Amino acid sequence: MQPNSLLAKLGYPPDARLVIFHADDVGMCHGSNRAFVELFDAGIVRSGSIMACCPWAPEMLAIARQRPELDLGVHLTLTSEWAGYRWGPLTSRDPAGGLVDGLACFWPNLESFPPHLDIEAAKAELHAQVELVQRAGVAFSHVDAHMGAALLPPLLPTYVELGLAHGAAPFILRTIDPDVRARNLTAASDDEWAMFVAGLEARGVPLIDHFRITPGYGPESESEDRAALYERILHNLPPGITYFSLHPNAPGDIETIAPDHAPRRLFEYAYFQSARLRTFLAAERIVPIGFRELQALAAAA
Repeated sequence: MQPNSLLAKLGYPPDARLVIFHADDVGMCHGSNRAFVELFDAGIVRSGSIMACCPWAPEMLAIARQRPELDLGVHLTLTSEWAGYRWGPLTSRDPAGGLVDGLACFWPNLESFPPHLDIEAAKAELHAQVELVQRAGVAFSHVDAHMGAALLPPLLPTYVELGLAHGAAPFILRTIDPDVRARNLTAASDDEWAMFVAGLEARGVPLIDHFRITPGYGPESESEDRAALYERILHNLPPGITYFSLHPNAPGDIETIAPDHAPRRLFEYAYFQSARLRTFLAAERIVPIGFRELQALAAAA
């Protein structure tokens, strides 16, 4: 399924620019939950994913049961990056399983996690996170990977099949561009990745064409006006489906949890429900979509 054919399946012309403005880290704290719900209601951010192992996941799951129209996925989580606010596995915090550090929390990053990886323990944890959301009565539209940990080569087949087994679309990129490769999201060569995605496309699995992320998590300069920075990124988007990984937070807790990251998260909370952005997207003919649109295609795979 080439990019243009996928656009056609969704009812758009081949030059259309569709963007999944996606709220990552839902359930991480109260402010992330509040931000997702408010932004979803505002209409630009139309999808998000929940960290089922985090302290505020129960609140979000309760909201999602009351509001089944919310487009939520499972943000499969195997890392815990904040210094003073940590989380860990749903399965076991036994150090022998390799999932936790000396504080019995997930390892903080993709450099510290892989040397300790117990593949079976990690697979069991991914299953547990999906099953928790399912038991809570929340129909999720997709799975994606916090910090890319669930996309590590030994876990990638489980990640894909876990989503498809539950009728959910797995977030998979069609190609690995230099920016994505710089984030170490896969060790596969371009040829290996092409073979992998060809197999998925043969099964009818919808793929994402492009990936962008909150500026500040990548090489983009933060010296310019922040709204102008986002608008430059969006203006330069090529045709196809772009997954824009956002990290919005309403004020109140993120300032304490991660003071260095709070400004950009608070900005996204305000900007992605602003009249300025709505006007910009209309002028650029950029169409926000959610993951439910892709889920309908994945369900037929």
